[in-house]
Amino acid sequence: MSGKSGTKSDSPIGPVVSAAHLASGAMPALSEIEFAVTMMVNAYHRWMVRCIAASGSEGLGPLDVLVLHTVNHRGRAKTLSDICLVLNIEDTHTVTYAMKKLQKAGLIASGRRGKEKTAEITAAGETACLEYRRLREALLVEPMKALGLDESELSRLAATLRLVSGNYDQAARAAAAM
Repeated sequence: MSGKSGTKSDSPIGPVVSAAHLASGAMPALSEIEFAVTMMVNAYHRWMVRCIAASGSEGLGPLDVLVLHTVNHRGRAKTLSDICLVLNIEDTHTVTYAMKKLQKAGLIASGRRGKEKTAEITAAGETACLEYRRLREALLVEPMKALGLDESELSRLAATLRLVSGNYDQAARAAAAM
């Protein structure tokens, strides 16, 4: 291709990545995705921590906030395995620690389903989630809407990222077996 076509691959700068040695392989676009996901995850984590703090629940980390919202989801009690499965978390001890932290803060309560321990949202936890939602709508959703992004395209992007995550899981299993 000539440099006149205007495609990203013709750019003298190259793809926007954090590791050029990885982008020099057979699929540079995957390195672009990895860098974008890294930036997105870090920004999302900062957002969650600051939003929950503004909601009145200071001292929570990103995983604590994710667990809180997962426990609140659909108003049903969740087991540790439910939460880990939904969030695709392998290290259950990190979720256990988050649940203990949320329980100590009065945002979730523990219960039982047979022999399994469960977590349920408390009134304080539901209030925190509702305030988080209110702030999210005002501080994040409204400015995002102003960008004029196609919501169906965002949904397709989310579905693609979920599919791609399965390939990373499979590659991780293969690497662990080496």
